[in-house]
Amino acid sequence: MRKFLLSTVFITGSLLAFTPVSAAEYEVEKGDTLWDIAEQNQTTVAKLREMNNLETDTIVPTQLITIDKEITYVVKKGDSLSEIAVAHGVTVDDIKEWNNLETNLIIIGEKLTLKEVDKEATENQKATTKEETVETPEASNPVQAATVKTDATPKQEEPEKETEGKQTITVSATAYTAKCEGCSGITATGVNLLENPNMKVIAVDPSVIPLGSRVYVEGYGEAIAADTGGAIKGNKIDIHVPTKEDAYNWGRKEVAVTILD
Repeated sequence: MRKFLLSTVFITGSLLAFTPVSAAEYEVEKGDTLWDIAEQNQTTVAKLREMNNLETDTIVPTQLITIDKEITYVVKKGDSLSEIAVAHGVTVDDIKEWNNLETNLIIIGEKLTLKEVDKEATENQKATTKEETVETPEASNPVQAATVKTDATPKQEEPEKETEGKQTITVSATAYTAKCEGCSGITATGVNLLENPNMKVIAVDPSVIPLGSRVYVEGYGEAIAADTGGAIKGNKIDIHVPTKEDAYNWGRKEVAVTILD
């Protein structure tokens, strides 16, 4: 039986902050090879040797081999998934996959799992994609080249919403914008809507929809319950939109809200 262990250590980050690092480890069994372990864990022998400071491929039974490393990042005011991804050398899609996120919405205090990635493989993949685009036979002139590149990019389809079995309520929905005289633009949970004007946020009555919930609003899409309002009581919500014109266009309507988590 193959044994995997999970250990936790601490490393010193910038400004003397301590960030917990979890390492998935594998206990070597008789007959194991470094190549077998790499194959089973979708990594490379070179990566395992680098991560475990191994000078050769020789391993022995009961030896602990570190397979993967991850950190827990706590979302701060003003953070966005793209900024966090760039700072840690990963992609937004990586972070969403590791944390089962369906949207790019994050809230202050939310804990995100970040892992190490094979940067060299990622760069090679990007380079290969670029070369394939340039060498497309149909691109005989600049206009055709632009057309081919555009057509070759697959259209992103909105993921199917997992609403089956989720709580759905009918609410009266109005709209608001953070760009108004006297408005701070900061939600009840600390989201800065002036810095993130396109972020989908709704104001709720926390006794009906808990703050921090991810929801799907009919006619609006996926959003996060990150704000409150004096007039938002009971089955009422206020959706955030970028401009006053958008708010006027929305008006007031009855919509279904599904609480995703």
